[in-house]
Amino acid sequence: MKKDILTLKDLSVGEIETLICRALSFKKGKKFGSLLKGKVLGLIFEKASTRTRVSFEVAMMRLGGQAIYLDCGATQIARGETIADTAQVLSRYLDGIVMRTYAQARLEEMASNASIPVINGLTDLHHPVQILTDLMTIVELKGSRRAANLKKCRISYVGDGNNMANSWIHAAMLLGFPLSLACPKGYWPDANLLTAADGFKNIHLTEDPAEAVEGSGVVNTDTWFSMGQEVSDEKRRLFEPYQVNRSLMAQADRKAIVLHCLPAHRGEEITDEVMDGPQSAVFDQAENRVWMQMAILEKLMGRKR
Repeated sequence: MKKDILTLKDLSVGEIETLICRALSFKKGKKFGSLLKGKVLGLIFEKASTRTRVSFEVAMMRLGGQAIYLDCGATQIARGETIADTAQVLSRYLDGIVMRTYAQARLEEMASNASIPVINGLTDLHHPVQILTDLMTIVELKGSRRAANLKKCRISYVGDGNNMANSWIHAAMLLGFPLSLACPKGYWPDANLLTAADGFKNIHLTEDPAEAVEGSGVVNTDTWFSMGQEVSDEKRRLFEPYQVNRSLMAQADRKAIVLHCLPAHRGEEITDEVMDGPQSAVFDQAENRVWMQMAILEKLMGRKR
């Protein structure tokens, strides 16, 4: 039976731990040259990408397979072919699909009509492959060894209650680590997700960034303006107190690391001083996308081990 990863909740705690361990083993140099030999991955992108596209393409190459990039504007989808028809046809050509799109419903339609695994490369609602990479990075750099040990690490997220915030909430619901999110009123995470998370005492939402970051071992942020959103001075002024800077980091644990899924708008949600400073794990995090994609692709498309 095929398995999709549309949100983080499509995975069990055990599966998340296995993916993290596998990604770390790949990074340490474990041989992997032919694990996906003869396999082909399709990348269907309606949103621009650097890290997601390149990391999946490199991951397939390192595993001995191939990737085909499909810009939706150059496919029949742009001329009105349904997602359902596209999914059924591509299932006869490919071994897996990564879709990067706007509405979660489009991704779900692709998955429900495809007979091959479908992976969420990002939607407006969720970004599970990024959170898996971030969890790997925390396990690697904080010495927690296993995802289950993350319960001892307080994680904070500061900024827009976007797809990253939503996926961090999913992660905290599954793994039980303390998560504090600071978002301005009117820019909170998905309302349905907050309702589902109600009662999880390890998840805390506030409008005060200093409160969210206090004592945290990991401080996360993301751009204030996601792809497709209008850039406005009004929103920029509202978010100014949520900038991850030296003053805000002083509230965190002195050994805290900083994460940003990139691309960053330097000088807005994060300062150069922090992003290029000794606490930054941003570029380790970016590198780890490749290793985590390799683990994901092996799990969904490889031979059962």
